[in-house]
Amino acid sequence: MLARAATKSLRPALRSTAPRALAPAMNNALMQPGSRHMSTEEAPAPGRFGPTFEVIVSKIFPAGFGWQAASVVAGNQGFEADSLNFALTTGAGDFAGVLAGHSTFSILNAMLGRGGGLGGDLVAGLWLATAAFCSGTAWQPTVNFLHDAAKCNFAQTVVGCGAVTGFAFFVGLRIGRVLYKPIGMPGADYANLCGDAMLSVSIGAATGTFVGTDITFPDNVIRPFFGVEDSMSDVEGMVRAGLSTSAGFLCMQSVQNIVLPRNANWLDPVKIG
Repeated sequence: MLARAATKSLRPALRSTAPRALAPAMNNALMQPGSRHMSTEEAPAPGRFGPTFEVIVSKIFPAGFGWQAASVVAGNQGFEADSLNFALTTGAGDFAGVLAGHSTFSILNAMLGRGGGLGGDLVAGLWLATAAFCSGTAWQPTVNFLHDAAKCNFAQTVVGCGAVTGFAFFVGLRIGRVLYKPIGMPGADYANLCGDAMLSVSIGAATGTFVGTDITFPDNVIRPFFGVEDSMSDVEGMVRAGLSTSAGFLCMQSVQNIVLPRNANWLDPVKIG
């Protein structure tokens, strides 16, 4: 789907989390070891939405924005949408967006005397950005396959792309826990495996919704809201990309915030017995 790449409609998400830069809750959640068992207490939904919006502003929107910006760079370099160069360039844009957004948020928190320590927050940002690179790199090849080879419609592509790129994000999180453990990243255990998996589900919703930026789908029902039209400026396309990932993440994370009991949401964090 060369048109998809050449126009302004491509991207995945980020999306992302960790010690504190995602949000104090997110950092505490994904960076801390779990306890003995999951609680069955009522979900503390109101307290989860503040951290959720912090994550969106500092990571999810920048991820979509960065991916779209990188797609413009890739197009200007002559990279076709079905090329490895295009996939890697957009993955790098996703990485840069998450790392920049998370780091900026962490530095501001440190200046205000908040957060879990700037050093740990920056490690968390690197971890999340690495996972975002994985999902961002996988996004375009996945959409190309589902749309062009499998002849999927818009809804099928949204679901399939969300599943594949969400899993790619999850793999990036787990690998990152191994790679960055020597510099302070908490190692892998069963509790944070569950937390990473639930975060990745919300990321998959973000990357799936990002398919709405693609105007080549005739049945794209969210095109009026997120479609990146040829008549738009590059910056407007980047903003729409960021809004699409933010909307998808917010919808899925809201369900988790409302439904999951205390200590069963990655924001709490998850505690397993």
